[in-house]
Amino acid sequence: MDNDEWTTGRVKLRINGQPVELEMTVPAGPVKLQRIIPIFQQLTNMFVDAGVAAVEAEGKAISCTAGCGACCRQPVPIAEAEVYQIAELVEAMPEPRRGVIKARFAAGVAQVRAAGWFDAFEACIERGRSMPYDAAALQQIEVVLQYFRQGVPCPFLEDESCSIHASRPLACREYLVTSPARNCATPIAGTVHKVDVVMRPSRSLAAISRTGRMNGHGLLLLILALELAEAYPDRAPEKTGSEWMMEFFRHATGAATEGPGVVPEQGLR
Repeated sequence: MDNDEWTTGRVKLRINGQPVELEMTVPAGPVKLQRIIPIFQQLTNMFVDAGVAAVEAEGKAISCTAGCGACCRQPVPIAEAEVYQIAELVEAMPEPRRGVIKARFAAGVAQVRAAGWFDAFEACIERGRSMPYDAAALQQIEVVLQYFRQGVPCPFLEDESCSIHASRPLACREYLVTSPARNCATPIAGTVHKVDVVMRPSRSLAAISRTGRMNGHGLLLLILALELAEAYPDRAPEKTGSEWMMEFFRHATGAATEGPGVVPEQGLR
């Protein structure tokens, strides 16, 4: 896009009691949501940095480092818009790398499906509807651990590091821990301590990108991205960058928006 096809707006938030004003430049014309995912990635980085600063102020340290890819063997939830973003990312890769990555996706899905994990997860969600929240949460943790124990690596994991780190999903950005790295390699409920992030953009992105076409698949997972993108060709709506951002912050803060790209100060907790 040319410069005259962009518009700049300000967003005012209050994070941990501190006022924050953001200036964001977004497409002026209609675009699909995945086109502005880099903006949501930057926002996620900002909120995660705030969470990291908070734990470091308590004398704790982040355990995650390059070469520590234990967390890249768990089910990663993604938004519908990220399904298409990931599929486009893979298609843009040169051969033979594109074929290698596609083969990893196919092998991973086949292994998880053969183990019956998708059915087990859906059954877990269904049982949880009639259970107290805490009991349902514990049950879901156990099912996630079952996935982890299969040892299925993310298709983008290479040398225990993310090969698409700059383009990784929002949920991956939000996942940092202060517990020892060895705890992630053999996780047990209660032994992995995640960094508290005041706002998780992944949830809001998932909400505003949901079209209903993929509802039958329940939780959308990164490992299924290529399969879903093929089964559901992209027919998502287009909106201006300002409209997408207003929807995002309306969901994230519960606030009514005022003007293009502007959100009143709201406590996020």
